[in-house]
Amino acid sequence: MKKVKKRILFIILILIAIAQLFPLYWLITFSLKSNIEIFGENVLGLPKDWRWINYTTALSDGGVLRYFLNSVFYSGTTVAVTGIITAMAGYAIARMKWKLNNLVFGFFALGIMIPTQAALLPLFQVLDKLGLKGGYIGLLIPYISFAIPMSLMILVSFYKGIPKEMEEASYIDGCGVLRCFGTIILPIIKPALATASIFTFLGTWNELMFANTLVDSSDFRTLPVGIMSFSGQYSTDWGLIGAAMVIATLPTIIVYFFLSNQVQESLVMGAVKG
Repeated sequence: MKKVKKRILFIILILIAIAQLFPLYWLITFSLKSNIEIFGENVLGLPKDWRWINYTTALSDGGVLRYFLNSVFYSGTTVAVTGIITAMAGYAIARMKWKLNNLVFGFFALGIMIPTQAALLPLFQVLDKLGLKGGYIGLLIPYISFAIPMSLMILVSFYKGIPKEMEEASYIDGCGVLRCFGTIILPIIKPALATASIFTFLGTWNELMFANTLVDSSDFRTLPVGIMSFSGQYSTDWGLIGAAMVIATLPTIIVYFFLSNQVQESLVMGAVKG
């Protein structure tokens, strides 16, 4: 009976894996076809004519390489700045006692409740008057601002689960606050920091609304905006768009592949503490 249950469970897991991997398979084959194959009879099959030229055209003539590098810069900077700010702010909120502790945490938590659509027009007007709209800084400001609340919530909840005896022992040995944070606390919160970084990276990498509204020049466009611009008014090369989408998908897979162990460790530690 146990063997039958295991086989049934194994079959179910295989079906789930196929359902999860099929969109990726379809996207890759989609990117290597011409419009005739995409809209013809060979919709789901392998390409008859493998059009690798879609990738070279997207990278060279389509400007995908420029958009890709811009997205890497925006996402990398947002992850780094958000991680530094929330790691220190979360430590101050969760581990230190001061009068405005709860008030400051509540102020940051309000950021999760504010929809980005509601902040779009005020941000546009403020950045335009400050002369920051249309450049790197004008897009990094909203990205970092909207990434901080979620990252802070994750880190604060993780900080609260760390035994205070560890810090007390380090203080007795003569460690200061900064040294204690850097040598003891920071290595412990790596799993939670990795989890927060993945959410921040995905949110920044796939963001479209701010990038489409606050950036005018193609020199500062992100990859989602660049892919959207491939769609023409009268004709569209869908294979070219598919190639650009595959290029845009690869970094998210790579980032999760390298940080997946940290995320799993964070979830396990959270479950044990709970």
